[in-house]
Amino acid sequence: MKYFLLVFGFLFANLHSSAQTDANPALWSHQVNKLSDTEYELVFKGVIMDGWHVYSQYTAEGGSLPSEFTFEKAGEDYELVGETTESETIHEYSDIFEVEETFFKKEAIFTQKIKLLNPEVRQITVNLFYQICKEVCIPKDELFQISLDGNAFTDVQKELDGRSIALGKSLRLDLKNKALLNQDGLGSSEGKSNLWVIFGLGFLGGLIALLTPCVFPMIPLTVSFFTKQSQQKSKGVANAILYGFFIVLIYFLLSLPFHLFNSVDSQILNTIATNIWLNVAFFIIFVVFAFSFFGYYELTLPSSWANKMDSASSKVGGGLGIFFMALTLAIVSFSCTGPILGGLLGSTTLAEGDVATNLTIGMVGFGLALALPFALFALFPAWLNSLPRSGGWMTTVKVVLGFLELALAFKFLSNADLVGNWGIFKREIFLGIWIVLFVLMTLYLFGLLRFPHDGPKQKLSATRKFFGIAGLAFSVYLVLGIFNVTPLKLLSGFPPPSFYSVVETESDCPLGLDCFKDFEEGVTYAKEVNKPILLDFTGWACVNCRKMEENVWSDASVYPILKDEYILISLYVDDRKELPDAEKFDFQYDSGRIKAIETVGQKWGTFQTINFNAASQPYYVLLSPDLEILNDAVQYVDVETYEKWLRSGLEKHQLSMNK
Repeated sequence: MKYFLLVFGFLFANLHSSAQTDANPALWSHQVNKLSDTEYELVFKGVIMDGWHVYSQYTAEGGSLPSEFTFEKAGEDYELVGETTESETIHEYSDIFEVEETFFKKEAIFTQKIKLLNPEVRQITVNLFYQICKEVCIPKDELFQISLDGNAFTDVQKELDGRSIALGKSLRLDLKNKALLNQDGLGSSEGKSNLWVIFGLGFLGGLIALLTPCVFPMIPLTVSFFTKQSQQKSKGVANAILYGFFIVLIYFLLSLPFHLFNSVDSQILNTIATNIWLNVAFFIIFVVFAFSFFGYYELTLPSSWANKMDSASSKVGGGLGIFFMALTLAIVSFSCTGPILGGLLGSTTLAEGDVATNLTIGMVGFGLALALPFALFALFPAWLNSLPRSGGWMTTVKVVLGFLELALAFKFLSNADLVGNWGIFKREIFLGIWIVLFVLMTLYLFGLLRFPHDGPKQKLSATRKFFGIAGLAFSVYLVLGIFNVTPLKLLSGFPPPSFYSVVETESDCPLGLDCFKDFEEGVTYAKEVNKPILLDFTGWACVNCRKMEENVWSDASVYPILKDEYILISLYVDDRKELPDAEKFDFQYDSGRIKAIETVGQKWGTFQTINFNAASQPYYVLLSPDLEILNDAVQYVDVETYEKWLRSGLEKHQLSMNK
């Protein structure tokens, strides 16, 4: 139990840690020293970034992973002479693993002597596996292709050709007044409020999961178990509360692997969220979830898992036994909670901000809602008498959830269509599918459509009639929206943008505005007309980008400014359209890492990162035609704030012109 809590504390403390997007924490090189005609000394040198450390080959077992060299064809073309030696190391006791660990800071040097068995060999391949840690630990591999004819440190990074160097330089801007970007300006009005929304969604998901047949019947049984098995009432209450805590902990722990992704690359989850085939995979998964809720089959984890957890809870006892009981609940209730958790995962990938943090907040909300009844009913056992009886109403809840899962599934398919420029799921088609789904849900609630696990027909309850009418009203709302009778502000950001339509539009920019989708072209035009630039970093699958366009840009106080006073340059960072061969290149970051730029989105995503040190969307920057930053950058803000921001940029541009 002590070991478990230590690991949990370590992980919790590192929840928000992440490496810089473009930083490689260790840069490696190698050197060859010729000792004789057949003997050589190979030296491997790693320069380690401040705050990071790399583990020795000889760090204690039971702790972090040691460094390990693999010398290909050793014993065939050459033999190793002695062991691989190391430069000076640091020894430090680890409270987590309870062993003394050995590691390097700032610099690691490994030396290995070899003797050739085949005099014709002129090149040796060596692989280094190592673990580098700061607040999180990242396993990495480094491949060395060693020429025995050289004797100087050689950087193993890929060589850039002249064209790549030139295109890479053109991507960097000579911005003036760049200090404005580092000020605590308007920023985003989402921030913490968005996290509360995610927490609320997770909590709501947990409450819904409580109403399903996999969880609801467990509440009185579990509470009765804790209150009756303990001789003291206070002991039973304490055990029930601990049981609830462990439920929250389990769902929190499920989100931690996503933070490992973020620690490797802070853009990786955004890249995954806008990946075409992953969105298609999400679509398929959600369809599978939906039909499980409809009762055509049941999704369950292997029963052996639940049996093992249940057995462990009986054998271990105490606090650890209660943890295994909570884990058993999580496993046996998966057929109902799994699809809801899938919906939560989907919602967090669609939301703006740090996807991993969003998911953790949502998971904690979900676990808290699931755990609360067990603690509350243990404190107030008389409340158990007021619980409604299990029955057919729980089946109705599952079917309604199935329709909601299907609606969310088509959102992911729409994302894939937008990012891939397929042109299939235009706005009207997407809304038409949703109309069909919610009409079918309404028919089900009124008893006109039935599914396999529905019981005998009964008189409709007032609750079922209420939700049936709500479903019908929502269907009518969608119909009015598809014919542009009313703006769909309740769904802002979910359907494809209005210009992505089956009806041909004059502009392929938001709200019919004129915009440029290439930075250089936009700047050239801005210089011709001497107007300031609104640089809009956006994305096809960006929900908050659509919300800003449909709710803020469309406002009567903002739209004329965008239309008449600014040159709009919209750069889509998730556009998977391939660049022409002549425009593809390799970009080298300051850290030395090289990234292949092959799509439009990769180009503009890298452009945003290196010039504005940002990776989120929407992200708005005001520039003069000669690339002077006119104001601090903003993201998701309200109408009044955005209007003031735009007008402030105009005033500064006018002042600079009058100088």
